[in-house]
Amino acid sequence: MYSLNQIWRLFATALGFVIFGLFGVLFKIILLPYLSGSLKTQMKARRLVTKSWCWFVKYITLMGVVEAHFHGFEKLGRTGQLMLANHPSLLDVVFILSRVPDANCVVKADLLHNPAMSSQIRACGYVLNREDFDFVEQIDEILQTQSLLIFPEGTRTGWHENVKFHRGAVSLGLRSAKIITPIVVKMSPENYKKGQKWYQIPREKPVYHFVVGDDIDPQTWLAEKPLPIAARRLNDELQHYFNQQMR
Repeated sequence: MYSLNQIWRLFATALGFVIFGLFGVLFKIILLPYLSGSLKTQMKARRLVTKSWCWFVKYITLMGVVEAHFHGFEKLGRTGQLMLANHPSLLDVVFILSRVPDANCVVKADLLHNPAMSSQIRACGYVLNREDFDFVEQIDEILQTQSLLIFPEGTRTGWHENVKFHRGAVSLGLRSAKIITPIVVKMSPENYKKGQKWYQIPREKPVYHFVVGDDIDPQTWLAEKPLPIAARRLNDELQHYFNQQMR
């Protein structure tokens, strides 16, 4: 049986997702002038889109759906910075980019089929995840002028699973980034997980902590080993770091 608090959070969650979806559809019209593709126009679109996400985050926190705490976000958003985050829940990208509005982000290509997200992805110039040389070159070009957020797991972390990163994200960072910065996303109890229905509300209110770690200098790693070996070792170290922080 749901408690009164769960029923309230169920109602607020449903209303929140309806609002998010409606704004996503409205953006199909609002963002039409921002589809020119220039970086200046993309930045304007990002600030508009992430402002709406910021209000969404305020809504779900003020309504008591979740609680969110941000630690060290003043270090994010620097040109050439690759931000690597774990991905325990559906809303991680919304939480993070609402606080780092100018950042670019690598997203799954499937999201282009989502009517609430497709126009935002195109107007903001977010990068579709691919596995080809053109993608590597695109990331290199982006990191010359922007900061970039990647979720190296590629999808949301499974229930009670350890963080497992694809090495490609670290390789991109070592190849092109001026600095690599980890963002640990912690959530208790777990919610908005992969395969979880929106109405499966936990008994207790989920509490998020977004914790920015220390910067990693790619040149320090590349000075000791060639790129493939350095990427493997840094990837292993980052996985260990994230799993330790999640405990």
